[in-house]
Amino acid sequence: MGIETWIIKVKKSISHSFDSVHVIKKPKVGVLAFEIAGIMLKLDHMWQNLSDENMARLRNESICLQGVRQIISNEDVFLLSLACAEIVENLKVLSKSVSRLSKRCEDSKLRGFETGFDGFANTSGDPHGWVLSWKEMEAKNKKMARYVAATATLHREMDELTVVENSLKKHSQFDHGHVKDNSMKQQKIIDLQHKLQWQKQKIKYLKEKSLWNKSFDTVTLLLARSMFTILSRIKLVFNINNGNGYGYGYGYPPSLPRSLSASAIVYPSDQTSNSFNFVSGPLIKTSKQEESDDLSHGFFETNSKILKPSSTTLGAAALALHYANLIIVTEKMIRSPQLVGVDARDDVYMMLPNSIRSSLRRRLKGIGFTASDPVLAGEWREALGKILGWLSPLAHNMMKWQHERSFEHQNVMPKTGVLLLQTLFFADQQKTEAAITELLVGLNYIWRFDNAKALLNCTNFKDLQQYTS
Repeated sequence: MGIETWIIKVKKSISHSFDSVHVIKKPKVGVLAFEIAGIMLKLDHMWQNLSDENMARLRNESICLQGVRQIISNEDVFLLSLACAEIVENLKVLSKSVSRLSKRCEDSKLRGFETGFDGFANTSGDPHGWVLSWKEMEAKNKKMARYVAATATLHREMDELTVVENSLKKHSQFDHGHVKDNSMKQQKIIDLQHKLQWQKQKIKYLKEKSLWNKSFDTVTLLLARSMFTILSRIKLVFNINNGNGYGYGYGYPPSLPRSLSASAIVYPSDQTSNSFNFVSGPLIKTSKQEESDDLSHGFFETNSKILKPSSTTLGAAALALHYANLIIVTEKMIRSPQLVGVDARDDVYMMLPNSIRSSLRRRLKGIGFTASDPVLAGEWREALGKILGWLSPLAHNMMKWQHERSFEHQNVMPKTGVLLLQTLFFADQQKTEAAITELLVGLNYIWRFDNAKALLNCTNFKDLQQYTS
């Protein structure tokens, strides 16, 4: 009886041991590795964009584009707030993905990532010490780059495995025919079987090297520390001081060393002595009540207000993308007016909203249908070239920005680094429409001038009738 009792205890002990092993074994991210690799790529892209060099480029080039100054704003404070807000918004979007992953972690600190990240954004409090130094972040980026590369290779090899499996299935379904043909097909099947086994071994190896076999805890901690460090860097380079509200101040997060480069702080030095608050227009001094209201909304909510376009902009009128297309089409016609037919002109006219049509009719009234002055034509060409010089980049940037954020490219790494402030989104509607009208009036003149020259070369009356009909 004693032996039986002892055996039962041993069995229970072994059973509990297996249960413990089962609990300790952490779940792997598996197929989510490909989504995680995309998040890592975007985080690395954001980190690189926050370098001293890129911050200097933002301060000295991006916000100084002639088109930006012409139809968006000439206020450095406002333009820099737009840049900061968009960067913060992009980080906020990525934080949602990390938050979903964190819910599957075993570590309670990681499961509370969303609350912790919001708290860090609001107060700069970092209770878990997740903010990395510059050197540590660079090392983490290299580690993530290796994971991303191995995961990309895994994706390609898994696609190749599917090709081999389909090929083997196809060759296995053959009819019994000539003996020689059957022998060749059997050899092909054997070769494919060997290739299939080799492919599976490669994939097994790559799963170990890539993100596939990493636990949710391991991956989420890596992402979380990157997110905290990037947000800390944003506060540093834009000199955001949570101690004095959500405006700019003298303070900066102590966890990251201040760069020795003067370009690290992009905010204008002559403005840092006052407290400012983000609004959907040029930054203005705020009252205590306004500041208190913004504090109650939180850092991310307060920043999001900046990206809401004012009522006078193309973004508010939902015309930014349409006008970008219109400008690009007009640009092509101006570059080659001799290739513009009547149908093309009609198509452009159909693209015009009523406001531009009315303005265009007023401008063309009294000009008549003749255009024979070569000096005036030359002046128009020069004027159109100047307008396109500052307006066209914003239109093309609008298309690039939209393309990179379209649904089918959501998981694709941004290539251009175009900011919303460099597009037509925040452009003043009246100023933009005035510029477009000017382009169309000038295009009308040089188009008629070029056709008038062609008419002079006509020697056949029927050709003349054809041109004027």
